[in-house]
Amino acid sequence: MMKSYQVSKDGFYGEFGGAYVPESLSCAMNGLRTAYLEILESDDFRKEYHALLKDYVGRPSPLYHAERMSRKYGCRLYLKREDLNHTGAHKINNAIGQLLLARRLGKKRIIAETGAGQHGVAVATVCALMDMPCRIYMGAIDVERQRVNVERMRMLGAEVCPVCSGGSALTEAVDVAIADWCEHPDDTFYVIGSAVGPHPYPDMVARLQSVISKEIKEQLMEHEGRDYPDYLMACVGGGSNAAGTIYHYLDDTRVKIVLGEAGGHGAESGETAATMSCGTPGIIHGSRTLVMQDDKGHVMEPYSISAGLDYPGVGPLHAHLSQTRRAEIISVNDDEALRAAFELTRMEGIIPALESSHALAMLPKMKFRPDDVVVLTVSGRGDKDIETYLAKRNEIEV
Repeated sequence: MMKSYQVSKDGFYGEFGGAYVPESLSCAMNGLRTAYLEILESDDFRKEYHALLKDYVGRPSPLYHAERMSRKYGCRLYLKREDLNHTGAHKINNAIGQLLLARRLGKKRIIAETGAGQHGVAVATVCALMDMPCRIYMGAIDVERQRVNVERMRMLGAEVCPVCSGGSALTEAVDVAIADWCEHPDDTFYVIGSAVGPHPYPDMVARLQSVISKEIKEQLMEHEGRDYPDYLMACVGGGSNAAGTIYHYLDDTRVKIVLGEAGGHGAESGETAATMSCGTPGIIHGSRTLVMQDDKGHVMEPYSISAGLDYPGVGPLHAHLSQTRRAEIISVNDDEALRAAFELTRMEGIIPALESSHALAMLPKMKFRPDDVVVLTVSGRGDKDIETYLAKRNEIEV
């Protein structure tokens, strides 16, 4: 029997996953687990969801053959252009799906967390579209370094709540969002932006993002006469864009999966967010997964130049892929990501988000054959990171 890497009926990927939630959320979580698949697979949901993806988001996103970089890296390199979606990233795919789900569940209030701000912008956008109140929690440090996205959220009508506890980053924003949810479980829907959290969120987010891999299959058939690549590459923080990129290929062993995580100042430096390289099994935000923690089980403060990858855990799917070696995991440090961002900008005229740059920075570490078909997801555009790029440009050699 062929091994499957999809989620089990109990909400686990191997030993990772599950739902570890406080008693105050058990009723809401049980209701969500019972309802989500039936709703997501219903004809009326699919019709409304895919109509919005087409007419509002602008899907399908292009699969672009990057000719200059293909020559440099000795392969046939395609970029999946999620940066061209409305709001500038893949996050809108998930936000639309979860808001449609929330509406069908009768929820009246939306909360979310965000790091780089792209998920927050996506949620605020869809809440404006659907006339729903929206509160978004964001670490105070991220509010400062992603202030353009903060102002976009506020312009869209969202209430942005800076979180100043702990490291004042994504981890703390999730903590406070969960606390809010615990206080208002009956009328509130928590839109989680990554493939993390208690079951069914990792599976739900992966399913909603799987439009990416579905399109890749169709577009590769048009470009290459076959529906699978030799390599799939994506960045991973929590893991939503990666989950969407690989979803339809998880069990296809012809396809090599390569995931890039944020090494920060180096995986061994202590200032890193390379969870799959440095983490050990533990529970964080309602899920058993790999966690950056000390010997006593205390979560360690992560670091990355990229706000969207600055997280001490990882989705349970990715933890399982790492543990079973279905995926190759590469740690990318800050300088490598910055160099990759400038390289794509100058070679292909595309300014990527810092998160996506961690995927691009894996290319020099690979050894391809000339006929290898490589698909790399550019998960977001770099407008939000321009100030960081400008501050660092004189330090980076391209």
